[in-house]
Amino acid sequence: MLIRPRFTEYHSVYVPQNELDFAIPFLNEDIPLYVDPFLLWKSPSLQDKALHGVLISSFNNLGVLLKAGKYKKAIDQLITASECDEVGLGNSSNRIGKRIGKKLAEKILLLFDQISFYHEHGFRHFEEIQLLVQGISKDRISDIACSFLKSFLIDYTYQECTELGITMHDVMVENVFHHGKNEFESLKTTLPIHPDHGTPILLVPKRWLRHVPWINYETYFKDYCPQDDIAHTAEELTHAKVLTYNRDNYDLIDGFIKERELTFEDCKNDPLFTQIPVVSARRKLTMIKKLPQGKDEGADKKYEDNIAELFASLFYPQLDFAQVQARTDSGVSIRDLIFYNNRTHEFLREIMDDYGARQITMEMKNAQKINRTHIDQLNRYLHDELGEFGVLITRTELHNAERKRVIDLWSGQRKAIVTITDVDVEQMVEVFESKQRAPLDILKKKYVEFRRSCP
Repeated sequence: MLIRPRFTEYHSVYVPQNELDFAIPFLNEDIPLYVDPFLLWKSPSLQDKALHGVLISSFNNLGVLLKAGKYKKAIDQLITASECDEVGLGNSSNRIGKRIGKKLAEKILLLFDQISFYHEHGFRHFEEIQLLVQGISKDRISDIACSFLKSFLIDYTYQECTELGITMHDVMVENVFHHGKNEFESLKTTLPIHPDHGTPILLVPKRWLRHVPWINYETYFKDYCPQDDIAHTAEELTHAKVLTYNRDNYDLIDGFIKERELTFEDCKNDPLFTQIPVVSARRKLTMIKKLPQGKDEGADKKYEDNIAELFASLFYPQLDFAQVQARTDSGVSIRDLIFYNNRTHEFLREIMDDYGARQITMEMKNAQKINRTHIDQLNRYLHDELGEFGVLITRTELHNAERKRVIDLWSGQRKAIVTITDVDVEQMVEVFESKQRAPLDILKKKYVEFRRSCP
């Protein structure tokens, strides 16, 4: 079974995340990022700007419905828009979210009557509701945006999947907002589906994604909120009091929004992964080399944590980092690094062809001496689905008996276990620093040495 399976691997598309326009969805959990509508507003792309206009118009139509006396319809549309499971963004562990309730929807819609600016002009950035209504945060903003832009996301997903040759199926997509009718409706279309649930999957452009929206409560509270005017002590300054004050003093929100618009150039999308700086890589190497071998004073945990962060950066972008995987083998706790094999490097294609390495497992051991038990633990984890290529990251080279054991595993089972030591890690950091070669070349060198030792 693959660890943290991704949409692209399932469809046998091996393109690194940094080369794709969209964020690769996980199949069993959400991507921990959110659509920020402000990125569409400030985008140089005319298409994105137009989509922001469509988004705001759709949200403000809720106010139009209220003025027309269609209260229930406005409530129903807002509740429908509050969740968009097809995109898989957020923090859910199963890609399934929950819509807001009627009471929260009523509080949001009441803003169209409570605040004269919204009553007359509507919202400029509907993210403002975070500053006015309790229970609304970045996940709701993202879901509402995706719901009102679902029609575009359907076309975008179809285009991206067609270019990549990803299999699609005829499927019914629920709650697609028709901008001509200002209605949610079901739409039969062609999209990729989740392999287990048969539900449609929608892809989202990376350029729309941030960890926190540009307009958010935390920034407002820290930099703009007149805290002393709201409460005299910290104990009295509750979230609810701030929101109430904001509703009664909309000029403060207006000023904050204008300031965020003026500083729009500082608003950037957040990458799904960022390499650590060269200086940090050198520091981590120093910390690793100073750690004693063994478990004393938590040295093993410190070793694993530093190796995990360092390797995730060293091997990027040739390998996309999946996660640190904890497992138990015969009562022994083991931590592995799991990487997606994107096969963009000839070495990565070779180990896929020879060992079926769809993912690469790297076991970390801060042991004074690697013994046969350690070798066998990693060997048991190498199987058909993950692949039969593994890496043992430890402090020193294997002794003769253990070296013979890994050679015997290759001879008898055609499994490859390559060892990376402190010396190799230092070489990786050096080439990472010089940018003359990829750190992956060091792993390839160790594999070549291993194969030369095999019969």
